[in-house]
Amino acid sequence: MASMFREVIVFFGDLGIYDVVLPFLLVFTIMFAVLEKSKILGMEHMSDGSKVTKKNLNSMVAFVVAFFVVASSQLVGILNEALGNIVIVMMVSVSFLLLIGTFYSDDEEVFLQDAWRKLFMVLMFIGVLLIFLHAVKTSDGTPWLEWFWDWLVGNWDSTAASSIIMIVVLIAILYYITKDNKPRVAVKAPAKKE
Repeated sequence: MASMFREVIVFFGDLGIYDVVLPFLLVFTIMFAVLEKSKILGMEHMSDGSKVTKKNLNSMVAFVVAFFVVASSQLVGILNEALGNIVIVMMVSVSFLLLIGTFYSDDEEVFLQDAWRKLFMVLMFIGVLLIFLHAVKTSDGTPWLEWFWDWLVGNWDSTAASSIIMIVVLIAILYYITKDNKPRVAVKAPAKKE
């Protein structure tokens, strides 16, 4: 026996809420926020001397981009699959933090410091990247992640795979050598003598 709530969910699915409305709202909101924050389309000067972003242009661009995304069923499918998996990654990280919190007293706060914070940020980035690579499919329906893994396993001893691995290792070594460990301090310019 189906419950009333299950029937509502199915009705919303038939209505297109999950395939049209929610992806449209998500893309519009994120695009509008990025345009507002970056101020890429310029600023308006108000009569009181203040500057505000051009909300009309930002909203129109976000609106058009959101419609383009919704018009492509492949992009909507990628969003639906990837966001569901990203929520799982977020739940795993929150569960991990809850488990860590059980070993601390009420007086102690749990903060990830420096290297640990960077490590978890890199791990989360890699997880999200792998999720999106799995969500995007080739023309025959194979996920990009699976295609790349099969190619890598099949060509492990080839020059191309060795070159890719060597380039990644070299970039990591160069980054490690050239990174600046000293904190940056703002230096005041000396006052000009007149």
